[in-house]
Amino acid sequence: MPHAHKATGATLALVSIGAALIAASTLWGGYPLGSGVPITLQTLSVLIVGAVLGAYRGSAAVMVYLALGTAGLPIWSGHVGGAQIWTTPRAGFLISFVLAAFVTGWMSERLASSRRASFAGFLGATSVGALGIITVVGWAYVGFRAAMSFDDTLTTLTPFLPGDIIKAFVAAAVASAVHAAYPEILAPPPPSAPGDDGGIAAQGKGKRGALASTA
Repeated sequence: MPHAHKATGATLALVSIGAALIAASTLWGGYPLGSGVPITLQTLSVLIVGAVLGAYRGSAAVMVYLALGTAGLPIWSGHVGGAQIWTTPRAGFLISFVLAAFVTGWMSERLASSRRASFAGFLGATSVGALGIITVVGWAYVGFRAAMSFDDTLTTLTPFLPGDIIKAFVAAAVASAVHAAYPEILAPPPPSAPGDDGGIAAQGKGKRGALASTA
């Protein structure tokens, strides 16, 4: 199961940093290829956020980014913002970002917990996120919205594949370096301490038992 971290200050800070990274990746407006979907750095940033922060925190960072962009902040590619993007063929990619960050993060957590957090392992995780989720979900939605055949959709997406492969390699390199320096980022959260809700409940039960035994 993915690691469920509590909403501590550290967790909120990491999620905020992840959302800011994705937003910053849109400073470069992208390179259009005539399909209505530009080549951008968003995929790279989403893969890095997922692989570095893990499943829940990574996907939470993406959702914060999507919420801010939908609210009107000009952080979509092209330096625009607003809810109108959800009516365009690019909406499929935005949806895929959440799933890609979660799956990439979950695979990265598994690597860390099994002590196999190598570049090759992270490359497998980022490749699944980039090619297995973002490419499939994003382009399937583009094809659906544009009423394109499977062959036409495949022809349209092919020029994007080399860039997506490069992004998977770069994201894996970044994640490998970060976790080599800070392995605690993907460590599972510590068990509940006596000061937590579970510990307080246990202490309460112990006190009631002691009172009953002396009555």
